[in-house]
Amino acid sequence: MKALAIHGKEDIRWEDREVPTPGDGEVRVRVNYVGICGSDLHYYFHGANGEYTIREPLTPGHELSGVVDLDPSGRLSAGTPVTVHPARYGPVVPGLENRPHLRPGGDYLGSAAADPHRQGGASELLIVEDHMIRVLPASLPLERAALAEPLAVAIHAVNLAGDITGKRVLVIGAGPIGLLVVASAVNAGAAVVGAGDVRPEPLERATALGAGEVSLVGRDTIENESYDVVFECSGVGVALAQAVRAARRAGTIVQVGMLPNADIGVNLAPLLAKELTIRGAFRFSTEIDDAVAQLAESDTLDAVISHVLPASDAVRAFELARDSSASAKVLLAL
Repeated sequence: MKALAIHGKEDIRWEDREVPTPGDGEVRVRVNYVGICGSDLHYYFHGANGEYTIREPLTPGHELSGVVDLDPSGRLSAGTPVTVHPARYGPVVPGLENRPHLRPGGDYLGSAAADPHRQGGASELLIVEDHMIRVLPASLPLERAALAEPLAVAIHAVNLAGDITGKRVLVIGAGPIGLLVVASAVNAGAAVVGAGDVRPEPLERATALGAGEVSLVGRDTIENESYDVVFECSGVGVALAQAVRAARRAGTIVQVGMLPNADIGVNLAPLLAKELTIRGAFRFSTEIDDAVAQLAESDTLDAVISHVLPASDAVRAFELARDSSASAKVLLAL
């Protein structure tokens, strides 16, 4: 079989691998599609994602869909369409019983955080534990199902903001996650959803998904205290400062974009006088089940997928995925 492997900065290879054999409690999946995520881009272009550096060849990918290839238990027949919850959780910690994604000691597909690395889904065949499998409804195409993981991230972020029904919501950063947050906020009943980005093309995509107000950073002004809830999805320090200015008094900011693992300059002075709440959003828990159900109900989010390229053409796919003017979500076809 074939698999992608990142060996270091801008060094990705389509390699031969031995066919893996599933053991007890495991399922072998024949992967059809894998989405390129921001963390994958960091691993490829920088050889690291934040503090996690590639120390051995890493197969990227945690946004995937495919079909069951082999289930030794016989519970799932070959050809059953599935997606995969990419997390394995650490032991139960008091206070985190209902938030398993925050427990220390777990891992995530396609991550260099662990040593050895947790290999990801950009492989023709992938073995996962059976509890990670999510069987797809018949109405959900495999290509769209590759959005289940990033949509779960967006749904989790919106849930962290509380009830946003009837509220004015701003999403800063209209990349793939930002677009899915826009759609999730609309779905959650926000009265108005605004979007801000440094480029016009992502804003056009946000408008198509329900954003009623758009702001081109550097040209348009986002009024101070104009939104009840702000989702910062770019991971840029100055954007967090903008979120603090844009949020109304007693408002909420949800930090969705991964900030640099470094000291950065952010003006938080208005935070005090406004009594703002800032919440970090980290992956998700059970929201992948909500994402699968939502994707099965409508083809609206098909618009988030801008390109599908063969995994053997990964270099071009990664170059395209980092250009937000040219692409939204880029999928690899295996």
